[in-house]
Parts: sequence; C-alpha cells; structure tokens
Amino acid sequence: MIVGIIGKGAIAGYVSHHIASSAHSLGAILLRQEFVAEHPSELHFGTVSDLPKDLDLVIDCAGHAALKSYGRDILRRGMDLITVSLGALADPDLWHELNEAASSGNSRLHLASGAIGALDCLQAARYGGLKEVTYLGRKPPLGWRGSPAESVLDLSSMTEGSAVHFSGSARQAAIAYPKNANVAAAVALAGVGFDKTRVKLVADAGISDNIHEIEAMGSFGRFSFQVRGKTLPDNPRSSALAAMSVVSKLEQLTMRIVI
Repeated sequence: MIVGIIGKGAIAGYVSHHIASSAHSLGAILLRQEFVAEHPSELHFGTVSDLPKDLDLVIDCAGHAALKSYGRDILRRGMDLITVSLGALADPDLWHELNEAASSGNSRLHLASGAIGALDCLQAARYGGLKEVTYLGRKPPLGWRGSPAESVLDLSSMTEGSAVHFSGSARQAAIAYPKNANVAAAVALAGVGFDKTRVKLVADAGISDNIHEIEAMGSFGRFSFQVRGKTLPDNPRSSALAAMSVVSKLEQLTMRIVI
C-alpha cells in the first residue's frame, strides 16, 4: 500500500520506520502549511487537496486537532483513514461529520486500539448483556503535566501516595483530557458508550509506568484487564503500545485471514 501520514511526532516516526522496512511505501506526510513552507520536501504537503491521488490510506499520528482538521476531507476523497485520536469522537458533531464524509467518499475510518487491550472482549460482550464498564488510568504525577490535573493537584510536589484528579464519564474525560484520555474513549467505543463508561484518572507517585485497567460485568460474566505501558524513547508522553496498535491496524488491512 502507498501510505500517507499526518504528523511528525514520535508515533509518526515509529510508523514511518515500520513502513520503511515493510512492503508498503510512504507517499506523503501531511503537515501544517507553515512547517511545509519552512521544510520543503517532495513528501511534505500542507493541505488534503494537495495529497497524491495514488494514496491507498492515510494514518493520523497527530492528535485530536489533526483528526478534526483533516479527517473529513480525507474521507470525502475516498481515502481510508487510521487514527488513534479516539477521544475526539466524544464530540457528537465530529462523529456525525466523519461518518457522513466516509459515506460520501465510500471510505472507512479505522480506529486503532491505542494503549489498551481487551477491546475484542468488550465488543463481544456488548452483544450479550454488557452492563457496567469502568476504566482506571494511573500515571506518575509528572505524566499528567499539561492536563487539567494541574488545577487539582500539585503534581511537582507529589513524592508519595496517589490521588484521583478526575471521576466521571468517558465523554467528560475525553473532552477535558484530549491528550490523555484516548484510552478511555477506546474502552467506551468498544463497550457501553461514552456516557455509560465510568472513568477515574489517578496521579500515583508509587509507579513509573502508565497503568490502564478495565473492569466489566454483565450477563456474559465478569472480567478485568491491566496494561502497564512503556513510552516511546523519543517522547515520554507517547505510548509505545499506541504506536504499535497503528502498525497492527495497517497490517490487518492487508491480511487475507484476520483475527
């Protein structure tokens, strides 16, 4: 496949490295127009309309703002799009617009699982009596820098203990924490939805990894799941598993037998 990428961050770098060592080829990198002007390259493009027509797929590696800015036009052009910016879909207007754009372009928006697992179990359970889903996200205090947690806790002085700085629905979490709650959104989309999924976000001075936990129950039974995630070396705020989930989704699209 000829693949386009949105962004130049750590996840984009990981995906680009994989493409370079695979049977795929990198056909374009979509970036802000001012960056393209300052860093001209045959692979750099500033608008969706300028993207090469032979792209088979575009991968969003640049966050919520990029999905909101470029997603509709990419899908309308008939290009499939992979994204890990699932939290942006908490906005019902954006959800509707992307769905309409995909219908108009006969394209699909593929949601990568990001930094969490067990979504296949949630998806199966929702067709058989899934009733309650809770997501608990724990990070070291400094892992919450730049988020609303700073208005609740003195993160720099937390040297022991843990504290909840958010408790509410997955929709509220995704809107309030656009850089931190994509996992909560993934759990919501796979399970009982944004408004019924309960979320707690915790600053925990006793851990060094990012820890994601899911608990679910219903007529199917009950399950719990935990991921202790490492970050990418290039960016301590980017999940390694999130980058890997993008690569996994890309490869799934080319497989004849898919799990």
